[in-house]
Amino acid sequence: MRRICIIAIGLCTMQLTGYTQFSDSVDYYINFAGTGNLNRTNTGTTYLLNNAMRFQVDKKKFSINSMASHVFGRNPNLKTNDDFLATLNLDILKAVQKFYYWGLAGYEKSFSLKVDNRFQAGAGVGFTFVDSPSANLELSDGFLFETTDLGIPDRTGRTSYQTVRNSLRLKFRFVIKEIFRFNGINFYQPAISDGRDYILKLNTNFSIRLYKWLNFTTSFNYNRQNITSTENLLMSYGLSLEKFF
Repeated sequence: MRRICIIAIGLCTMQLTGYTQFSDSVDYYINFAGTGNLNRTNTGTTYLLNNAMRFQVDKKKFSINSMASHVFGRNPNLKTNDDFLATLNLDILKAVQKFYYWGLAGYEKSFSLKVDNRFQAGAGVGFTFVDSPSANLELSDGFLFETTDLGIPDRTGRTSYQTVRNSLRLKFRFVIKEIFRFNGINFYQPAISDGRDYILKLNTNFSIRLYKWLNFTTSFNYNRQNITSTENLLMSYGLSLEKFF
C-alpha cells in the first residue's frame, strides 16, 4: 500500500501595531505573514511558501501603505512559483471625507505569470461607501502607466511593451461580533488600447477568532494576465497570531 504523508505548515501571521500620538495623531502599523504547505509522497515533495510584509502610516488627512510579498513553490519535477510583488500606496483625505484621492507605484516579477519585470505608477479617485469598526466598503478607479518585460511572447509577439491601464479596485472588510472576519482587495486592470489585455487580481480572506490573539484563517488568491493566458491560484489555511500595543 502506497504511503502518502501530507503535512500542512499552518499559517503563521504576526501582527504588530504601534501607536505614537502627535499633535494630529499619527498611527503606525506593521504586519508580517508567513504561510505555506507541504505535500510529501513516495514520488517526491511539493511545497509552497508565501511571505508578506505590510507597513502603514495613518494621519488625519493622508495615509501611506506599503507591501512586499514573495511566493516560492516547487513540485517533484519543476519550479512552479517564484513571484515577487511590492507596492506603495498613498490615500489623501480618506479619513475625513467619503471622496478621496490616491496614488500608487508598484513593481512585480512573476515566474508563474511569465513576467520578468513590471512597473506601474498612477493616480485616481476613490469613494468610501461604509467605514466603521465592523464594516468597510470602498470603490476606486484611475489610470496607471505600465512598462513590462515578459518571459514569453504575448498574443501579438511582444516581449516588451508600455501601456496605460484603467485600474478599478474593490476593497471590503466585514466583522461579525468580533469573531468572524471577511476581507478582500480585488483589481481589474484593462489596457486602454486593447480590452483583451487585462490583469485580474483577486484576494479574499476569512478568519475565525479562537482566542483574543489566535485566529483560524483561510485565504484565496487568483491572478490572471490575459495577454499571455497565464494565471495562478493559491489557497491556504491555518492559524494567525495577533498582538496590538
